[in-house]
Amino acid sequence: MPRTQEHADRYRDALTALAAATQRPANVVNTGAGYAIRVDFEYNRYLLASNANEGLTDSIGDTSEWRVSLYQGVSDGTSDELLAAAEHAWLVDAFDLAFADIRAEGKWQTADVSFDEFNPTDDEPAS
Repeated sequence: MPRTQEHADRYRDALTALAAATQRPANVVNTGAGYAIRVDFEYNRYLLASNANEGLTDSIGDTSEWRVSLYQGVSDGTSDELLAAAEHAWLVDAFDLAFADIRAEGKWQTADVSFDEFNPTDDEPAS
């Protein structure tokens, strides 16, 4: 029996945090290996977030770190390319680390950058 709604209920705060950080819908999806939170971006890119090796954990007492991975989808039948990944005890910190990594490597496309930057620094113009 699909457990998407069960995980969506359990991880409502995580879904809300990622939706706010990306200004895009965040959904629980079945990855085949387990469940994860997914956010889709332009150019066939997407984010997966989970807090256990096999996906979202069922255990309330589990203190596993959050893992945020950013992928480039491919259409030729090969595996999607992992662009960046980060782990942290807090979901939003893992998100920030993953995006810092992908930007530092120059792999993020400019059309998406403004969507996750809410607080420009004093020397950056607001979008």
